[in-house]
Order: sequence, then C-alpha cells, then structure tokens
Amino acid sequence: MQATPLLEARGIIRRFGHVEALRGADFTVYPGEIVALIGDNGAGKSTLVKILSGADQPTEGEILIDGKPVHLASPQGAREHGIETVYQDLALAPDLDPCANLFLGRELYKPGLLGALKVLDKKEMARQGTVAIKDLGAKIKDPAAPVSDLSGGQRQSVAVVRAAMWAKRVIFMDEPTAALGVVQTQGVLDLIKRVRDKGIAVVLISHNMQQVLEIADRVEVLRLGQRVAQLPAKNNTVETLVAAMTGGTIKEHTS
Repeated sequence: MQATPLLEARGIIRRFGHVEALRGADFTVYPGEIVALIGDNGAGKSTLVKILSGADQPTEGEILIDGKPVHLASPQGAREHGIETVYQDLALAPDLDPCANLFLGRELYKPGLLGALKVLDKKEMARQGTVAIKDLGAKIKDPAAPVSDLSGGQRQSVAVVRAAMWAKRVIFMDEPTAALGVVQTQGVLDLIKRVRDKGIAVVLISHNMQQVLEIADRVEVLRLGQRVAQLPAKNNTVETLVAAMTGGTIKEHTS
C-alpha cells in the first residue's frame, strides 16, 4: 500500500444549523483497493460521501488528492479529478439502451458540421460502449434493449461500467446490491472486483457486513460523525465490525 492516500479527508466537520453530522471525520482510500465505509444509521456516511463526491461542502476540514489539498465545489468538479459515484437510484435513462446510458451527459457528436449541429455519433458510442462492457465482463443480456427491459442486476452493471469508463481515481458505490437477488448480487460483486483490479479504487457503502468482509480489502468505520476504526477485512469477523460500529470492544485482526 502506498504511503500517500489517493483520496483523503481530514477533520471534516459538517453542521446543519445546530446539528453536527460530521465531527472531525477522517477517511482514506489508496489506489487499487476496495475500502468499505460502514456505520450505523446517522453515523455520517452519506454526508461524508456527498462531501467527497462534490455534492456537499464541509463546514471545516480539508480534502486531499494524491496528498494535495483540493476543493470539490460540485459533482462535476469531483469528476474532473477522476471521482465517480454510483447512487442507489443509479441515475439511468430507462428509455435509452445501455451504451447510450454510458455516455449520458458525455455524448459524442459526429465530426465536422454535423458535430456543430449536435448530431449524435450513436455508432461510435455503441462501439466504445460495447468495448467497455466486454472489457469489464459485465453480463448484459441485450445491449440494444432499453434499460427499462433489463433486470436489476444488469441495470446495476450498466451504472458500474459507466462509472468505471470515466473514473480515473475513485468510484463511490452506495449499497450497490441492496435490491438484488443472490445470483445478481454475486455478478455485481465480481464486477466491482474487476474494476478494482484495473487500478481504480472503490469505496463501498454497505450495511451488509458479510458482503463487506467478502469483497473489501479494508474497512473504515464511522460512529457519531467520526472515524473510530480502520480494520483489515481479511480474517476479520462480523462481530468485530458490529462492535466497532456500536462502541463495543474491538478485537483487532492484523493479518
């Protein structure tokens, strides 16, 4: 693991009036790892992810990328730094096919005069999209079908592939398997591992502790707006994670 984190939060405080959602929270993610961010309801996970993805601003504290302070003023600003987010609602256009969804908001236009007239280059988007889907081994039954016709697992795969296409550093994934069956869940988890293996760091927000231990390399725990533990996933237990989340006694595992 590199000494300098890819993305780091230091002392993040976020106040909403008199309510302090984050109380000096820290967070780190390194290149090419899956790190799970866990915590009970109200721990501050969603607020921290919004800040790290540019959707919200901290009251105090700093964010660093490759050890250098940055200001993520918006989701677009985060994307310019190579940070993508897959939200629970997926933000897919149901009437468009998977490849068109991969380029949603980043459409390609035909060269020359047609491009100036904003004529979409659907053929090139389909070509690049098909390559990206195949490259990550995503299982999408009919790439030409509208997303509304796809299963939940296939829709999730489209959202993950889209993030992987554009992310250069980090992808945040918020409960990516919450509404999926066993087979679909395993397919999405395998896809997330392939994203990690391509060198993109993945931050997994999940309430499924068994799944966290299966897929994550490390676990960072928030409680009451602060980071209270950093634990390796390997050889750890659900009981240890729950103890960290609830303030119980943590049994450390270092191997």
